[in-house]
Amino acid sequence: MAVSLADKLVIAISSRALFDLNDSHQVYMSDGLQAYSDYQIAREDEPLPPGEAFPLVHKLLRLNERLEEASQVEVVLLSRNSADTGLRVFNSIQHYDLNISRAAFCGGESPWRYINAFGCQLFLSNEADDVRYALDCGVAAATLVSNKGGSSSNNQLRFAFDGDAVVFSDEAEQVYKAQGLEAFTASEQASAHQPLSGGPFKSFLSALYQLQQAFPASEAPIRTALVTARSAPAHERVIRTLRAWNIRIDESIFLGGLDKTEFLRAYDADVFFDDQASHCASASPHIATGHVPHGVANR
Repeated sequence: MAVSLADKLVIAISSRALFDLNDSHQVYMSDGLQAYSDYQIAREDEPLPPGEAFPLVHKLLRLNERLEEASQVEVVLLSRNSADTGLRVFNSIQHYDLNISRAAFCGGESPWRYINAFGCQLFLSNEADDVRYALDCGVAAATLVSNKGGSSSNNQLRFAFDGDAVVFSDEAEQVYKAQGLEAFTASEQASAHQPLSGGPFKSFLSALYQLQQAFPASEAPIRTALVTARSAPAHERVIRTLRAWNIRIDESIFLGGLDKTEFLRAYDADVFFDDQASHCASASPHIATGHVPHGVANR
């Protein structure tokens, strides 16, 4: 019988997000593919430094140690490397004792076409085009734009999400962009009892919530937060939408346009997802940040 990942939380990650490949990428950019290949093969027993997403992946995989049943979190490597040049990546995975056994090495081609085949619910990459293709496939995806990898001091794995165009659709944001704040507020008040449509991260948030149910509430190793520029009275539609979806978010922070960075630091986020490039730029020096190139702000 074939093995299935259907009942697992499956995260796909690029090799450049998991490990710091800046030096070898510079070789590729300056000297070409053959020089890059030679560089990687000559150093294939030299572990790569951790990349932006390494702390997040490490925490994700540690969740399996706390589950009484079979492992429920799977991390899959998707790489533009060939298997030959990718051997250094797998050797580095073994060096850091990461339980990652599945991969697609695509020899220069984009790996996005394997995302649905693996059943992935989230894709993290440094390649913006690959992320856009993943979003088009209906998978939550983000381009990592942080200055460096980081990990919160908390033992919990803490996710932070923007609302409109990330967890929710951009239908309300379209009103704001076209008609301004007053029209947005009036529209949201009028639609307070009408749930918003789901955004690209709805399914991933739901999968996280299902995984949270495997742990006692007092010992949950995952915590989620909605960090949104919305404020009262536009908060009500958000609360009612999550209630209609039967998804619980642990913390909801309605900022009314305040800068999000200090709140993300106070929350001690491991990773933050936002569709607005300006919000990502503000948070990225301090927190692992994923830009979600979706919605009206990215057209």
